[in-house]
Parts: sequence; structure tokens; C-alpha cells
Amino acid sequence: MKKLLETRRFSLFVILVFLFFISCKNEVKKENIKISETSRTEYLPYYNEESFTPNWLIPGSNEEQNFHKIPAFQLFNQLGDTITQNTFKDKIYITNFFFTICPGICPQMADNMFKIQEEFKEDSDILLLSHSVMPSTDSIAVLKEYANNNGVIDTKWHLVTGDKNEIYTLGRDQYFVENDLGKTKSINDFLHTENFLLIDKKKHIRGIYNGLNRASIAQLITDVKTLKAE
Repeated sequence: MKKLLETRRFSLFVILVFLFFISCKNEVKKENIKISETSRTEYLPYYNEESFTPNWLIPGSNEEQNFHKIPAFQLFNQLGDTITQNTFKDKIYITNFFFTICPGICPQMADNMFKIQEEFKEDSDILLLSHSVMPSTDSIAVLKEYANNNGVIDTKWHLVTGDKNEIYTLGRDQYFVENDLGKTKSINDFLHTENFLLIDKKKHIRGIYNGLNRASIAQLITDVKTLKAE
């Protein structure tokens, strides 16, 4: 009888230990899921250099306020209007670099920018900005013709020309659109890239995307919606 009681006690102990491990395992799993979902959906990362290493900052923090921002600029769009940072005040915008006679990647980039334009056509918070890397030939009139041929909504999508040095400095030193790490380039080296960038309302870079890749464009559209919800 005594041996039977001891056996039952031991069995009860084993069951309790087993239940404790299951409970702890489930608790850890739930906690991990919670952390993962929070970090994945709370906000997008910030970028400040050409390697595009993500920086996870808290929006509104002192660190975020002092983080890299796109500086002031002055360019001209397809209507001849002056385009500055004030054009994008309190706006999210997607930007890229192109030239109108490009026979290679630019037509496909234009098609994908058009898709983004259509996705956010009714959303006044979202704008598009395409910089010509051949401003000497891409005049306002040339840009206007290009806009007409590519379904550009003039108030939504700005195709800009201006001072070459300003455009190239913006592209390389501020947007970091060329991923040639450690390779110094001058104004005489042609700026050519398929990258699209996502800029938030405070002029921070929040995403980089392959402008030729369908999945990357889909991710950009998703990230715009995430950014609006921040």
C-alpha cells in the first residue's frame, strides 16, 4: 500500500513538471510573437548612409529629430513651376532619378511610378518626384512632353530639371541612390540608378526599393500605407 502511494505521488510530480514546462514554453512563444509583431508593424526604419543599414528610431524622439534629412533644394517641374521642400511640406513622397531619352531601365521605372501614382491618385498626402540626370537636354518643354506621354498627373508627379550639380549632389550625398560603396564619383560620372526612395513628412529616408522589381514596388506601396499610419 505504501509503495502504491509513493508511485502515485511520483506520477503526480512528473505530470506537474510536464505541465509546468508546457506552460512556460507557451508563454515564451506568445511573448516572442508579441515582440516580433510589434517590431515589424510599429514603424519603418530610418536610413542615413549609402549602405542603407536600418536604424530603428522612435518617431518624435530627439534622436529622430536630429537624424539625416533631405536638405533644401530648388528645381523646376514640367509646368515650369519652382519645386522646393515646401512643395512637399507635410507630404510623403517617392523619388527617383531618370532621363527622358533613356532606352533601358527608365521606361520600366516610369511604368512603375505610374502604378504608384494610380494607387495613391486620390490621396493628397502622397506625391512623386523624378529628377532628370540630364538637365542640359531635359528642358521644361521636354519634361512636359514626357509627362504627357507617360500619363503623369502634373499636381501629383513632379518631373524636375535644374542645376546638374545640385541634382547629382542630392542623388549621391543626400538620397544615397547609387550603391557603389566606397567608390568616389565626380560630376562627370553619370548618375544612373533604378532605386526608388520613400521619404516621410519630416524629410527622412524610410525605404529603398528596386524600381524594376514588381515585388519591391508592391512592398513600397505597403510601406507607404504603414508610414501613413505611424
